[in-house]
Amino acid sequence: MHDPTTPGPDPHSAPDPAGAQPPDGVGYAVAEEVVGRVIAWYSQRIREERRAGAAPQRLGDLVARRQACVEDRHRLEEAGPEEVARITALYAARLKELEAPGP
Repeated sequence: MHDPTTPGPDPHSAPDPAGAQPPDGVGYAVAEEVVGRVIAWYSQRIREERRAGAAPQRLGDLVARRQACVEDRHRLEEAGPEEVARITALYAARLKELEAPGP
């Protein structure tokens, strides 16, 4: 039984998914969130490129990158803590790069 006088982990203090380096012990939910944000970025970009009449090669590249993200999100389901942390770090860095203002 948990002693209410002993502080426990704060459930609201998840690491920032957009940060470049997650702390040790990153949870599945944080990994899923950051991968999901990258997938959403690619989905939005695909919609924008289609509306703008982008070249099929450009669309194909974006779709392939999004699909790779979807596959990584599925891999999270069976990943151990180290793999979850690795995927989170990879996708947090990618998200930061994708959301950075362009030249």
